[in-house]
Amino acid sequence: MYVGALTLDILLGDVRSLKQKRSVVRPLIAELQRRYPSIAVAETGHLDLHRRAEVGVAVVSASAGNCNEVLNACERMVAFRPEIELLSARQRLYNDED
Repeated sequence: MYVGALTLDILLGDVRSLKQKRSVVRPLIAELQRRYPSIAVAETGHLDLHRRAEVGVAVVSASAGNCNEVLNACERMVAFRPEIELLSARQRLYNDED
């Protein structure tokens, strides 16, 4: 069993309030969940900053290759959204021996 974790640090575009931030981050999370139903995804950091967001993605799989494939696809989807800038992405892979 493998568990893959992806942490995305995101800079939001023309956002001036936490309410506007939610209107950008919620649809992003919903689209990730809709496109990849096997993942768990949530806003995990920078909760009180209105132009930054941290999104965490997790996936469990029988193979390391599948974990990497799903996490890379999630990262690409976020990176190609025009209204946000992906500042950094960190991937970690855990197996049942860790």
